[in-house]
Amino acid sequence: MPMTAYLNGQYMPLDEARVSPLDRGFLFGDGAYEVIPVYARRPFLLEQHLARLQRTLDGIALANPHSVAEWSERVQRVIVDGEFDDQSLYLQVTRGADSKRDQSFPKGVPPTVFIFSTALPLMTQQREQGIAVLSAVDNRWLRCNLKTVSLLANVLLRQQAIDAGCAETILLRDGLLSEGATSNIFVVKDGVLRAPSRDHRMLAGITYDLVLELAARHGMPCELRDIADAELRVADELWLTSSTREVLPIVSLDGQAVGTGKPGPAVRQMQAWYGAYRSQVARASACDV
Repeated sequence: MPMTAYLNGQYMPLDEARVSPLDRGFLFGDGAYEVIPVYARRPFLLEQHLARLQRTLDGIALANPHSVAEWSERVQRVIVDGEFDDQSLYLQVTRGADSKRDQSFPKGVPPTVFIFSTALPLMTQQREQGIAVLSAVDNRWLRCNLKTVSLLANVLLRQQAIDAGCAETILLRDGLLSEGATSNIFVVKDGVLRAPSRDHRMLAGITYDLVLELAARHGMPCELRDIADAELRVADELWLTSSTREVLPIVSLDGQAVGTGKPGPAVRQMQAWYGAYRSQVARASACDV
C-alpha cells in the first residue's frame, strides 16, 4: 500500500509528489516544519504542534496558509490513509517557488504545503536501557526557537554522535546547555529536575512543555535556569525528550557514566506519568470520535 502524501491541495502517493527546484525551501531552507507523533491513528497534542508552527511562521514572516480546522482535516486524511496505526507525521510549509532565484521575499507566490507520515519508530530498548550521547559546541544561528527547515548545522552536529556510536549530541553555547541536536535535555540532581529556560538559544519542544507540566502536576521540584557544562558531568540523571522519542534516559556522556550508569528512578517516574497521560489523551480522543 503506497504511502499517501498531501501536496498543495492534492492527495497522492508519496513517490509521485514533486516540488519545483525553484522552491525556496530547496534553495534557501526558507520554511517551517513540525513532526507530530500519532498513536492508534490519532495525532498526539496536535493543537500544541500547530500553535508552535504558527509561532515559527510568524517568526519568519510567512502567512499561515491554513486554519487550524483545515490543518486538522488534511492531517487526519494522511493519517487515515497511512499504512501504520502509530505514525510519525511530518508537515512543512515553505515560501513557495518563484520564477527566479532571489533572496528577497517573492510577491504573489503561494506557499508550498507538504504532509506525509511514516511508521513511528519503536524506542523500547532505549527507554529501558538508556542511551549514550556526546557533547559539542553549539555553532548554530541565534534563532533556534524557530522550527525552520534550515537544519544543516543540526544535521552535522547529530552526525558527530552517529559517527561516535551515540544517539544524540548535547549542545553547549558559551559553556551553557542549550539542547540536543534533535531534542531537549533535562538534568536531575538531588531530586530536582532542571532545564534551560525558553529563549532564542533553544527550541522548546512540545514534550519539553509536557514534562514540565507533569512535573508540576505531580510535585516534582523543578528549576528553569542556565545550566553549566559542569552540572551535566555531576548529574544524577540526564534525560532526552522529543515528540517521537518521548522521554529517554541518558546513561553515558562523552564516554563517562551518568549517575550510576543506569536509568534512574526519576526518569522511570516521568516515563510512567507520560504513558498515563498519553493513554488519557487517547481515551478522550476516542470519546470525541
